[in-house]
Amino acid sequence: MITHMFTAVAPVNIAVIKYWGKKDEKLILPINDSVSITLSKKEMCAKTTVACSEHFECDRMWLNGKEQDIQAPRLQNCITELKKRARNVKVLNLHLHICSENNFPTAAGLASSAAGFACLVKALSALYDVEGDLSQIARQGSGSASRSMYGGFVQWVAGTQADGSDSVARLIAPREHWPEMRALILVVNAGKKEIGSTKGMQQSVLTSSLLPYRVSNIVPERVEAIKKAILQKDFQTFAEITMKESNQFHAICLDTFPPIQYMNSTSFKIIHLVHVYNEFYGENKVAYTFDAGPNACLYLLEKDVPEVISIIKTVFPPSNNGAELIKGLDTPDVSISQVLLDSLHMTPEPGAIQYVINTQIGSGPAIIQETGQHLLDGKGLPLSK
Repeated sequence: MITHMFTAVAPVNIAVIKYWGKKDEKLILPINDSVSITLSKKEMCAKTTVACSEHFECDRMWLNGKEQDIQAPRLQNCITELKKRARNVKVLNLHLHICSENNFPTAAGLASSAAGFACLVKALSALYDVEGDLSQIARQGSGSASRSMYGGFVQWVAGTQADGSDSVARLIAPREHWPEMRALILVVNAGKKEIGSTKGMQQSVLTSSLLPYRVSNIVPERVEAIKKAILQKDFQTFAEITMKESNQFHAICLDTFPPIQYMNSTSFKIIHLVHVYNEFYGENKVAYTFDAGPNACLYLLEKDVPEVISIIKTVFPPSNNGAELIKGLDTPDVSISQVLLDSLHMTPEPGAIQYVINTQIGSGPAIIQETGQHLLDGKGLPLSK
């Protein structure tokens, strides 16, 4: 029977000020600060179980049911850093088994690596008894994982030290600060993206002439402005900056040579829908942001969720009438005025969106105390096998 076993769950975060480009590939040091919102673990999370035992013959890892290379450099960087800080030295020389799974698509531009590495670091910190700030360690697995170490609204500071010691995540405001904030994740394509974020960033840093200007002239001002908007709960300003940031990020991708295109035709129709909806009301009621993929994250306030979901159902209905389009939080159906529908000038496209995750702001990673939640059995093998 294994006595050293811990399971953690960790959240996804979706950036509103984007991180795109590194000044140090090995340490994963970003070329600019970024800001994100952590989403609820109930709807989207990574779950990881770690165990060590004198009976294990070697280190092993499984992700979503498939065995992975546990010697992958980024993974080993996290493990090594945690072992350096370990207070539970009795388990340091025991072989390690890791099993992780996501309840949302992996490598589809939905921050799966951020949740995954944040979860791994949280679980291993319990196993090795590591205290203090863990965002610096999580960053070495996946840059955006540093932000998933906190709930609510988070800033990842790029830092100036060559060793990365000051490149850490900081809490701007907890999730309780702005409880009315909601997020709708519109999954356009759950498949793996053609160009991964790491490769895409490298290409942009090498070839985009717009990127240096963005880093020096645009991002610092936007970071301060959106932090102020968050602290003042100023959704109008928050929404405008969020959308402009998303647009500029994808402009950088197109300015990369060869150009990178993460969004597709449905992505642009979602953008159009948000703008005509906001224009109808004469204010920013919804903000879109797209990471490195075609899937949209819409930020909005709780009071507007029912109408926006009803519009999404109308414009992007499921291809199968009996299909479940909306997942996550329950929201009442509301009728949409004909005047609003006419103003959209959009023809319904059945099946263009696979599904929508209705969620809210969440807290950071947590250790699960119930033993029945472990992903490994008593022999240290995945229970899903």
